[in-house]
Amino acid sequence: MSSLPSAEPANGWRERFIARLEQDGRHRTWVLWAALAGMFAATFPITILTASLPAIAREFGTRETTMAWVLSAPMLVSAVALPLLGKLGDVYGHRRVFLLGTAAAAATALATCFAWSSLSLIGFRTLAATLGGATQPTAMALMFSVTPREERVRTMGWWSMTAAGAPGLGLAVGGPLVEWLGWRVVFAMQGGFSLLALALAFAVLRETPRKRVAFDLAGALTLALGVAGLMFALSQLPQRGIASARVLVPLALGAAGVAAFWAVERRVAAPLLPLGLFRGRAFTPPLLANALTSASYMGAFAVAPFLLQRLFGFSIGATAVLLLLRTASFALGSPAGGALGHRLGERTAASAGCLVIALSMAILTAGALAASFGVVAVGLVLQGVGYGLCTPSISSAASNAAGEEDLGVASAASRLMGSIGSAFGVTLLTLLYGGVDQPAAFALAFGVGGALAVGALLASLAMVRRRPREIRTPPNALG
Repeated sequence: MSSLPSAEPANGWRERFIARLEQDGRHRTWVLWAALAGMFAATFPITILTASLPAIAREFGTRETTMAWVLSAPMLVSAVALPLLGKLGDVYGHRRVFLLGTAAAAATALATCFAWSSLSLIGFRTLAATLGGATQPTAMALMFSVTPREERVRTMGWWSMTAAGAPGLGLAVGGPLVEWLGWRVVFAMQGGFSLLALALAFAVLRETPRKRVAFDLAGALTLALGVAGLMFALSQLPQRGIASARVLVPLALGAAGVAAFWAVERRVAAPLLPLGLFRGRAFTPPLLANALTSASYMGAFAVAPFLLQRLFGFSIGATAVLLLLRTASFALGSPAGGALGHRLGERTAASAGCLVIALSMAILTAGALAASFGVVAVGLVLQGVGYGLCTPSISSAASNAAGEEDLGVASAASRLMGSIGSAFGVTLLTLLYGGVDQPAAFALAFGVGGALAVGALLASLAMVRRRPREIRTPPNALG
């Protein structure tokens, strides 16, 4: 399938360059590289920034608990912004939103180099991460706009590999530079990578058709309230407890926001997220599977460092290397998952990956009970493999359920469910572990993570069963 029609005139060096790429059959590949470059720039600093937090706290003379907001605030705000910017791309054009978001993220990342306090760093980092991360639904829509539906799962394999590999590569390359030049070099690198991604995207991306409808402001505001409330409540739960007002109040506001969003979307002419997408099995099961696999994978990721350091006595450096092996298995498994989904269908590949995750959690549970590092290591690597196998199919299935005009918001909804699932899994498994450095406590956390993976398996089995050649544009995405 060729690139979607563009409203831009077919003249100028950029259009001639794109036309030449299309003639050679390389345009789709260049669009993929542009989207992956933008995502790499947005995600690579995460791991090295986490490792640098103690040094940053010392420089600013603040507590490490305060500096933790450098990580949590961007995740919270990005989750709120995902549906909004995804829909903006559907309404005003994905190329425009992607270029503006990437340019703003580059400028903010460079400004972060000059942060003068912990609060300024948190603010700059939150803005840069939100702008960079929330352009990812538009990047996914741009990739899908030039990719036939039956081949999108393979594209998602490369997308997932980049998402997994970028933080690991950032740690490997950025670690020595941070030791030499200090933590600010991370954001200089991010700004530079973002500018390179911007230049590539400007050259090769064509604009997607725009929806001539009014923007659903009421839906955006109520969904933002719902997501912000739920995410903030989850972030406070481990420290405050379920009875705390700092958990109950945002939880109630979040529930009210979600209920108000559902009521608004049923009445508005051009909804932010068409509720008709939820009527069949094409959209809802992949979203549920995404949330549950993310909960299992990220929950285990949060507990694993405590297991490795406190039960087996590994140093922080050795723990980082071991966790990178898990990330590497995810990165390497993702292209295989994309190929499997392309060959056997999204449901088969998603179910196979979820089954491997469930098996890995059972192995981790057994390894924790037996205090066997070898068994735990196998479980960690298998969990990365399983997540890589299922993620491309789950993501592409959710996007394929929508029409071309709703690709941005459908992709954003899938990523949003992954973010919520990750926050839920980290909170739940950390609470179950509870700081009790005993094999039974770790086994309980991993066992519940396995139950989440079984739930994801059941959700994946409920997905529509289609062979790759049967995946076509739905005549009416709203059913």
